[in-house]
Amino acid sequence: MKKFLLSLVGLAVLVLVALLVFAFWPTHTRVLQNAPQAEQAALIEKGRYLADAGDCTACHTAKGGQPFAGGLPIASPIGTLYSSNITPDKTTGIGHYSLEDFDRAVRHGIAANGDSLYPAMPYPAYAKVTDADLQALYAYFMHGVAPVNAENRANAVPWPLSMRWPLAIWRKVFAPAPDAVAFKAEGYKAADVARGAYLVQGLGHCGSCHTPRAVTLQEKALDDSSPLYLSGGPVIDGWLAVNLRGNAADGLGNWNVDDIVATLRSARSETHAVLGGAMGDVVVHSTQNLNDSDLHAMAAYLKTLPAGERQVSSFTADPATAKALATGQEGSRGAELYIDNCAACHRTNGLGDARVFPKIAGNSSVLSEDPVSMIRLVLEGSKLPATATAPSELGMPGFAWRLSDEEVAQLLSFIRNSWGNQAPNVSAAQVKQLRDTLPKP
Repeated sequence: MKKFLLSLVGLAVLVLVALLVFAFWPTHTRVLQNAPQAEQAALIEKGRYLADAGDCTACHTAKGGQPFAGGLPIASPIGTLYSSNITPDKTTGIGHYSLEDFDRAVRHGIAANGDSLYPAMPYPAYAKVTDADLQALYAYFMHGVAPVNAENRANAVPWPLSMRWPLAIWRKVFAPAPDAVAFKAEGYKAADVARGAYLVQGLGHCGSCHTPRAVTLQEKALDDSSPLYLSGGPVIDGWLAVNLRGNAADGLGNWNVDDIVATLRSARSETHAVLGGAMGDVVVHSTQNLNDSDLHAMAAYLKTLPAGERQVSSFTADPATAKALATGQEGSRGAELYIDNCAACHRTNGLGDARVFPKIAGNSSVLSEDPVSMIRLVLEGSKLPATATAPSELGMPGFAWRLSDEEVAQLLSFIRNSWGNQAPNVSAAQVKQLRDTLPKP
C-alpha cells in the first residue's frame, strides 16, 4: 500500500510538472510592423470606428467613470472581475504598450507582463481581427483616447482560482493558435456576407454571449462551422442570450434583414422583439454607431445561418385567442391576468404596436425554451435605451409587487401558448428561483 501511495504521489508530481511546463512555455506571436507616421490620422479615425464595433467601452468604462479607465465589475463563475484601464496613461493604463504588447493582449490574451488574461476579455473572438485593423485600434488607443490616471482594481477571485498560470493552459487549449489565420473571407460566397461574418465572429464577439459554453467555460464553437454557433448562450444578469440562428420560432428565421438592421441600430424594429438587458447597452455603445453597409452585412451573414438542431418551440398564426379575448371569453386564469395587466399595450390580438409595444404572437424571445428573460421582464420590467434614431426611453413596468409566483407562471404559460405560440409552460418554481435573485423592493 505504501508503494502504491508513493506511486500515486509521484504520478501527481509528474502531472503537475508537465502542466507547469505547458503553462509557462513561451507563446510566440508574429511581429507586426508599425504603420507609417503619415497614416496616423486616418488610422486613429478607423480605430475609433473599430473600437465601437468591438464595444470596448462596454467593459472598460465603469458607470459614471472616465472612458476606457476600467473599474467595471464583471460577474464570473469564479468571482467578480474588474476591467482594466486601457487609456494611454503610462503608469496605470497601457501607454507603455508597444504594438506587439497590444496585439498579444487583444488577440492572444497575454498581458504585457506575461500573465494570461481572464477570458472575460473575448480574445478568442478578437483573434480574427486582421493585422491592419489591429494597427488602427492601436493607433486609436494610443493617440485618440485621453489618458486617465486610474489604478486598476484587484479582482475579487479567491485563491486558488486567482492563480494565473492555469489560465495559460486554458488559453493554449481553447483559444485559436497564435499563428493561425483566424478568418478566411474566401469561405463565403458574397463579399457582404464575408464582411458580416468578420464583424459578427470577430470584433462584434457575438458568440461570447450567444453561443453555449462547456463546463470548462469555453465557447462550444467560434464560427459557423458548428451548428452550436450562436444557437443561444447562458443567462447573463438574469437575461437569456437568445438564439441567433434560423430557427423560425426562437431564432431569426422569421426576421428579415431590415428587421435585424433596425434592431441593431435602434434596439427595436417594426415587427419583432424589443431588446432588454445587456443587449440594449450593446446597441447604445456599439451597433448604433456602425454604418449602414456594415449593419446590412452583419444581418446578411446572420440570415445565412441555418436553424439549430434543437427546436422545442413553434409558431403558426392562429386567430382563436384574439377572437376569444375580443368577445370576453377568458378561459383560464392566465387569460384573465393577461387582460388585466397586458392587453392595454400588447392588445388582445398579441400584436402590440410597432416600435412601441412589441408583439407577443411569434415573438422569438417569448418562444425561447428557457423563459428566464420573460420571467425577469414580468417581475422587474425593462426600459428601452435611447438611441440616435429612437430617442424615447419607453419602458414596461414590473409586476413583482402585484403578481404571485403562481400568477406569473400562469400568465406566461398563457402567453407562450396563445395566438399560435407553442412553447413549454412556466412553473411557479422557475419564477421563485429568479425572484429570489432580484433586489428586494
